[in-house]
Amino acid sequence: MRFLEGAGHYTDPGSEDVHWVEHLRVKDLSVGTYSIPAGGTDGQQPHTEDEVYVVQRGSATLETEDGSAAVGPGSVLYVPANEEHRFVDVAEDFAVLVLFAPAEYSREEGTGGAGSKVG
Repeated sequence: MRFLEGAGHYTDPGSEDVHWVEHLRVKDLSVGTYSIPAGGTDGQQPHTEDEVYVVQRGSATLETEDGSAAVGPGSVLYVPANEEHRFVDVAEDFAVLVLFAPAEYSREEGTGGAGSKVG
């Protein structure tokens, strides 16, 4: 067992647009926290791994190729590998726990899983 201290907690990105910290990396999974300040811009690009987002703090809208959804604490979202997506309309400091399967950047470009995805 491993306790992932600080996972899901908002971190002010300072002079950067966003803050990312990885808490765990094993062959088939990685877990991190993605923080975006209120009014901030999410410039992420699709990843080659499937992603699950668990919103911990704040509110925003997740835009994907298939549409958009308002999200807030407790929202759980799945984004398939290689799918364009980003958080917009970040109304409050936003923190989301991110789970990649397999681990982030462990697949080669274009070999995505259940859809063929960011962070």
